[in-house]
Amino acid sequence: MHNLNYLSNLKIDRTWSLFLDRDGVINKRLIDDYVKNIAEFQFLPGVIEAVAGLSGIFGKIFIVTNQRGIAGGLMSIEDLGRVHGFMLGEIEKAGGRIDKIYFCPHDRDENCGCRKPDIGMALKAREDFPEVDFSKSVMVGDSASDLEFGEKAGMVAVHINDELSLHDFFKLIS
Repeated sequence: MHNLNYLSNLKIDRTWSLFLDRDGVINKRLIDDYVKNIAEFQFLPGVIEAVAGLSGIFGKIFIVTNQRGIAGGLMSIEDLGRVHGFMLGEIEKAGGRIDKIYFCPHDRDENCGCRKPDIGMALKAREDFPEVDFSKSVMVGDSASDLEFGEKAGMVAVHINDELSLHDFFKLIS
């Protein structure tokens, strides 16, 4: 994880990729629960505008999200697809883009290789988009597993918290 001065000095251009966690970065995290439908999905302040702005900076933007509510039977892959369709529609209306969403539907004990902090979702993104260079990638997340995911893959890891929102990150690098 890097300090804010380091971030403002990065020379980010269209050759860079951005990896975003979802819950706690893009939308409000539900404590001890999962976003199971559109009614429960609430964008964090400034996120839609930030993604629109970041879309003009980064060549590729991905969401990488653990969704163990699927393994727990609390929601289906179709439910997740509806939530993601709504989210993408709102981002696109504002002029933003997400190139692809990767999700891990597995539970913690399944040793699937795709659940963060494992880097399976990053490897899949690079397989789908061979131009992705992890040394020119930023992972933005709100949890230790997000940051460990970014660091394991060799990315710049940025911690979103009460002091730094995705909108603040956008302003810092633009």
